[in-house]
Amino acid sequence: MIAHIVAWKLKDCDESGKKEEVGRKIKRMLENLKNSIPEIIKIECGLNINKSDSAYDISLYSLFDSIEKLQIYQNHPQHRQVAEFISRVVARRVVVDYQI
Repeated sequence: MIAHIVAWKLKDCDESGKKEEVGRKIKRMLENLKNSIPEIIKIECGLNINKSDSAYDISLYSLFDSIEKLQIYQNHPQHRQVAEFISRVVARRVVVDYQI
């Protein structure tokens, strides 16, 4: 099994809306991918409640049977559409993938 974890620090505000609104939209978009990408075993997205300056705004935890299934997810057209939106509203991104 492969765990895929991503965290984003969002831009303060842009044409897509305020940071909190954008975070909620990203959460909905990511969690809805479970309905169309069967390779996803589990997907969970959380909005940060920690007010520290070093905290990121939103995180994703997803689980896959294999690295190949993770790659299918990453290249899926619906995931790419979500990723393209996120790339426009994010200031920083960190990611880690590990085997369970």
